[in-house]
Amino acid sequence: QVQLKESGGGLVQAGGSLRLSCAASGSTFSTYVMGWFRQAPGKEREFVAAITRSGARTYFSDSVKGRFTISRDNAKSTVYLQMNSLKPEDTAVYYCAARLSPYGSSHYSEYGYWGQGTQVTVSS
Repeated sequence: QVQLKESGGGLVQAGGSLRLSCAASGSTFSTYVMGWFRQAPGKEREFVAAITRSGARTYFSDSVKGRFTISRDNAKSTVYLQMNSLKPEDTAVYYCAARLSPYGSSHYSEYGYWGQGTQVTVSS
């Protein structure tokens, strides 16, 4: 069973950048598809990005495509979310998630392991 811990959130002005990290422990990191989701107050949790076990394939929601990138370092058991050109509507708690499958997914119900989340606030 994998444990996940996010870091790197904070307050940033619109147009700025942040890099989130998610460190995994307790299991073989490279066997998990990794995803990032976010949840704003009063809204449902939504998919942001995912990356396959080797990092060969990545997936993004339309709302972040071209602005965010996802990457992973299996040697460090860490997945990253680089967020550029941030907008106020990107404000949310960002969650790292792991899926024991070879396939990426945008459905939060298909991820069995979650971190505690990190707050990202983008001011206008």
